[in-house]
Amino acid sequence: MNALRKILFALVLLAPAKIFACAACFGPNIDSPMADGMNWAILALGVVLTTVLGGFLAFLIYAIRKSEAVEAARMAGTEN
Repeated sequence: MNALRKILFALVLLAPAKIFACAACFGPNIDSPMADGMNWAILALGVVLTTVLGGFLAFLIYAIRKSEAVEAARMAGTEN
């Protein structure tokens, strides 16, 4: 375990600084293909995240409404 930490520490120390930079702080050229790719990746991630969370929310709303309808039907059936 200790040897693995030393190896990882050495890799982090010896890695070029550009490896750790995102497109925004990679350099002054914000019109580079790397910046464009990062912007599209962020946009795609936002779209996927919104779609998945929206689908999950829609399912929860459907399940709640269905549960309320079943409960109302059950209550109406027991009152007769």
